[in-house]
Amino acid sequence: MPKYLMSVFGPAERTPYGSYETKEAMLEAFADTGAFNDKLVAEGYFVYADGLAEASTATVVDGQGEQPVFTDGPYLESKEHLGGFWIIEAPDLDVALRLAAEGSKACRGKVEVRPFQTEESVREMLGQ
Repeated sequence: MPKYLMSVFGPAERTPYGSYETKEAMLEAFADTGAFNDKLVAEGYFVYADGLAEASTATVVDGQGEQPVFTDGPYLESKEHLGGFWIIEAPDLDVALRLAAEGSKACRGKVEVRPFQTEESVREMLGQ
């Protein structure tokens, strides 16, 4: 079954409660997201999910040269950053988009859906 990455984006500027205005709003979103995760597991879509620390804790590593270069901070400067993600298995993009809409509602964030490359898609890219 195809796998999809559902990325959750939130504001770069965080409150003391992450991307939520209040502690209550954060706890309510966490509870709703937990219920959504339970649904994904029960229905066989769940592969993995987690939240990320704020973007300022990121380190960019460029190992293309002779010596790796480490740069503090996120790779891109942006008003929004990746805050968490789900990896799901779904029979098709329509199902993945429906689940992303439910996840977006649960976590109160925008969700980007991208399919993972498959062996077939790589072979097609190579003309095989």
